[in-house]
Amino acid sequence: MTEQRVHLSKTEPAAYQALDAFSKTVGSICAANGIDDRLKELVMIHCSQLNGCSYCTRIHVDRAAAAGIDADTLTQIPVWRESGVFSDRERAALELAEAFTFIAEDGISDEVYDLVGSVFTEKEYAALSWACVSINAFNRIVIAGRYPVPPRTAPAAS
Repeated sequence: MTEQRVHLSKTEPAAYQALDAFSKTVGSICAANGIDDRLKELVMIHCSQLNGCSYCTRIHVDRAAAAGIDADTLTQIPVWRESGVFSDRERAALELAEAFTFIAEDGISDEVYDLVGSVFTEKEYAALSWACVSINAFNRIVIAGRYPVPPRTAPAAS
């Protein structure tokens, strides 16, 4: 059993509420700029998987299922480069998700920037970038607090 950690959202709820409001703003920006729920959830899941955040991965897999993403597509996310199930837009978004998640290593390289920019408009690029910033922030809070992910006792709600 893992030790109990400080639960940042409970200990300092004002900061967590601000991050939650930011996340909702990002969701609105995505919707207003042509980023549908399918694409947004693929990005959220991939960032969470790369960070090792099982809690956020669970939340966003449930949201992805609600957005109509099937189980086969969900299982292909970690191997998206080798998979043929993703569109050019989805592949570019997953590439951007990786660049933002590992930003300390290489920044956003010119190659990634040019690739993503060739597929998305400036507004779409900005919306996806903010989505990456948002989920990476949540991943860090959850991982630091070791939020538990218990086994499911009932099927996920659709």
